[in-house]
Amino acid sequence: MLLTLNPGKELTEKLIKEHVHYLKKLESENKLELCGPFSDYKGGMIIIKAKSYEEAKEIAELDPFVISRVESYEIRTWELSCKENNHMGMG
Repeated sequence: MLLTLNPGKELTEKLIKEHVHYLKKLESENKLELCGPFSDYKGGMIIIKAKSYEEAKEIAELDPFVISRVESYEIRTWELSCKENNHMGMG
């Protein structure tokens, strides 16, 4: 899930704390893999575990950054290339 700061919007301390609380909730539900802001771009990325695109969209739309319309989101599905899957059968 890619988050992008919307033009003319600002992140407040209160909103950031609400977002972190939401991330902690996802973590407690074993749905959060990794997350953090970009150092070279106004936004961040959240890698979540979801069973479907619809579940991922629901998770994204419940994020306080998105609810407040301070940030917009884009969902990407990701296939891992790793030793365990022989780099997607090509390794």
